[in-house]
Amino acid sequence: MQVDLQESETKQPIEFYAGMFGAILPFIVFVIGVVTIALSGAPDERGFWPVLILALAVGLLLAKDKSTFCVTVIEGMSQRIVMIMITAWMLASIIGVLMSITGFVEALIWLSVKIELGEIGFVVAAFLICCVVSLSTGSSFATILICGPILFPAGGFLGAHLPTLAGAIIGGATVGDFIAPISDTTIASALSQKVQIGPTVQSRIKYIVPAVTIALIGYVVSAGLSEGSTLSSHSELTGSPRGLPMLLVPGLIILLFLRGKHLLHGLLMGLTFGVVLGLVLGLLPVGKLISLDLDNFTAQSFVIDGINRAVGISFFTILLMGLVATLKASGLIMRLVMFAEKRSKTRQHAEYWISGAVGGAVLLTTHSIVAILMVAEFVNRTGERMGIHGQRRANLLSLVVCVFPFLLPYFIPVILMANTTQSGKEFGIEAVAPLQVGLYNFVSWALLIMVILVLFGYGRNEEIKAGKTITNDQI
Repeated sequence: MQVDLQESETKQPIEFYAGMFGAILPFIVFVIGVVTIALSGAPDERGFWPVLILALAVGLLLAKDKSTFCVTVIEGMSQRIVMIMITAWMLASIIGVLMSITGFVEALIWLSVKIELGEIGFVVAAFLICCVVSLSTGSSFATILICGPILFPAGGFLGAHLPTLAGAIIGGATVGDFIAPISDTTIASALSQKVQIGPTVQSRIKYIVPAVTIALIGYVVSAGLSEGSTLSSHSELTGSPRGLPMLLVPGLIILLFLRGKHLLHGLLMGLTFGVVLGLVLGLLPVGKLISLDLDNFTAQSFVIDGINRAVGISFFTILLMGLVATLKASGLIMRLVMFAEKRSKTRQHAEYWISGAVGGAVLLTTHSIVAILMVAEFVNRTGERMGIHGQRRANLLSLVVCVFPFLLPYFIPVILMANTTQSGKEFGIEAVAPLQVGLYNFVSWALLIMVILVLFGYGRNEEIKAGKTITNDQI
């Protein structure tokens, strides 16, 4: 899958009243508001919109040059990567609705009943399926968007514990984000540290295998001990195999990703193929394509329903990226990097500061790739000066950015997964709050354990011996 790592930079810096505290105060407002709402069980990310508007207003009041602040916000909102993400979310949401109305969820239920999978088995199967999809696509977003609307309602029908199921889906998505060779996280971390992608991926096996093992145990225990959905007791679940041919739709999308096609290309072709297949097999009623309600001056379509599902996460992303741009323009991140560089005196201390720098960057910017690229030069200089191999530096970067964004309720992957659980509402299945999604992502919790082990020296000797440094003309 092709990845666009470039971000537009605002050249004109922003100065705030109260200095750097003024620059970070809007984010403090944002984080406090989001966490409070998440702890209260926010239904979806729409509840975060007012918090983001408030944070932007606080930033505007504190900015000395308010015109520059406004221009910076708009530039952050209008970045190319933002538009790619929003378009992809809309198309993937439409595909999710298409898969539901053509009976694919019922087909999964039928298949699970036939092989006597059960709620625990389904959670494990959902996790493994998402691992395969994320490794194939290299995208946690694509994995959540493709698998979530299909697996979550089916698991809910089978009586699976819904937070555990949501955690299994995002957990599988996390696996590919960390280790897939075509993952933007893998590419950014490896190339920014001038090491080859292939050997770097191989060096991550010793981290991901224990993490996946821990996560599998966690999902089995959690699904077994927690009270699951009560829907399975309402009636005998049999489902129908009629929708099984729709499996070709995500299959085609994954195949296109494997052949290096753009995310938008894969989703648009998958949607087109799905519509044609649904019509030919009689699974998609023509009236679902579009119907007009002349009395109320409205139109109805599964396309409209899909786009409506993506509205919440889309506007959340637009507002958030505008806020992130102001922080980047304040120069705070670069000050933190310089502060860390001066205090990296030993190899172990340097690894502490590398982890802390990228951790602070990702917590403040809420964007994994932006965080990696922001600290890349510091990590390069410090790592080379202290004799830390490029592979180890790249692995530290990826480990850290695959923890926080998949655990905390104000990061896009967690918000997106929570939004995806809305797909069960039409079947009477409750959605899962962002806070619960992160709590049950046992892969990222296991990767956090691996970060701690790495900082105590795990894997250091192997990575000193392995891998090759690459030159600038190979990047």
